[in-house]
Amino acid sequence: MAEVTAISKRIIGNIEKVIIGKRQELILALVAYLSEGHILLEDVPGVAKTMLARALAGSVGASFKRVQCTPDLLPTDITGASIFNPKTTEFTFRPGPIFSQIFLADEINRATPRTQSALLEAMAERRVSVDGTTYALAPPFLVIATQNPVDHEGTFPLPEAQLDRFLVRLSLGYPSADEEAAMLARLQHTHPIDEIQAVVSADDIIQCQQAVRSVRVDEKLNRYIVDLIRRSREHPDVLLGGSPRASLALYRSSQALAAVRGQSFVTPDDVKRLAPVVLGHRLILRPESRLRKVTTTTVIDELLDSAHVPTGAARVMA
Repeated sequence: MAEVTAISKRIIGNIEKVIIGKRQELILALVAYLSEGHILLEDVPGVAKTMLARALAGSVGASFKRVQCTPDLLPTDITGASIFNPKTTEFTFRPGPIFSQIFLADEINRATPRTQSALLEAMAERRVSVDGTTYALAPPFLVIATQNPVDHEGTFPLPEAQLDRFLVRLSLGYPSADEEAAMLARLQHTHPIDEIQAVVSADDIIQCQQAVRSVRVDEKLNRYIVDLIRRSREHPDVLLGGSPRASLALYRSSQALAAVRGQSFVTPDDVKRLAPVVLGHRLILRPESRLRKVTTTTVIDELLDSAHVPTGAARVMA
């Protein structure tokens, strides 16, 4: 795990040349990347959501493509299409922007459901099917989607099946006064994103993703994760609880967080730290609960308080 920790520190330190004061959010984004998951960034405009994606791609030397989602965007604008070549009198496939190692769907909720669904196969299976032919996507593949939670005019909310394919949902939030002042000083002459250089390679990320899977998880922690997810399905304020994919997401991300921290085993604190960002977008509350101002944050806090914590798991794994 020492190599994973060292690579993580290099990546986070490099991104912090561009993103100021958001170390915890950067760690969680990297955890999702090392877990082979995808990231949903939900926040107001102007808080560096797009810049985070660009800085991450630049730091790992991965190919990067961005699509600004609009209602007139077509699925083929993402996946690519077969174009007729008059010289050969045959159709030639022209890959779309999804054929990159890091793909940014900016304001994804402004795209129509038909276009949003073009990402489902790519996110779940790392491949794209066009005109009956399946094309594999180059690893390490990552989808980062952004959306504005304030302005809902002309938007199409992501369906539950698509939300479930995002490993984590993150919010960067506004910087503090000192951080915002430091940002202005740093941007006086040029933008740091224009000078960012890769500190690791895409192959390093693939090796880290493989190493993360060897992080040990005690059987008691397995049961703890399953207990949390099952309790979410039985909570009186929850209409739709976590799926088995949510259990796997919490399991994989806990392994990655432990590796980033330099641990060879997962602890209950790792699971607790990740539960809000892994489960927050997966729980659908009952309408009457929303009227009573119940939030997913409140529900997750109750789940964590009620589930039995396996206190002996860390000692066993150590």
